[in-house]
Amino acid sequence: MRPLAYHITWGTYGTRLRYGPRPTVSRDQNQPGTPVLNYDEHLWEREKSNLKYPPVILTREQMCFVEATVPALCERGYWTLHACAAGPDHVHNVLTSEHDPETIRRLLKRWLGQALSDRWPLLPQGRTW
Repeated sequence: MRPLAYHITWGTYGTRLRYGPRPTVSRDQNQPGTPVLNYDEHLWEREKSNLKYPPVILTREQMCFVEATVPALCERGYWTLHACAAGPDHVHNVLTSEHDPETIRRLLKRWLGQALSDRWPLLPQGRTW
């Protein structure tokens, strides 16, 4: 049975690190009901030290741009968008599609990152997510 909709979300580069004070789930065990990782200051510091670039925080103008751009990207992917909300360090989308949610997430991140980079040179390395 296909879900009614997918809630697809992701964080900006370097802002949603594992083992931090904000609950996270291990990438390789990200299934409904998976327990969150406990805060561990030493592991969190190690995660932060592995970053190659400073964390990306979206401005208000960039958040509005994301919310205005996602509908066209969903049309491009043949997905039905129900809701989109962007925060300084993450993006939420609720959509319906026949396609695989992992593929949708990958394409949304790529296309949206390209659109942001066309408008703002966010980082010299071009990493938004």
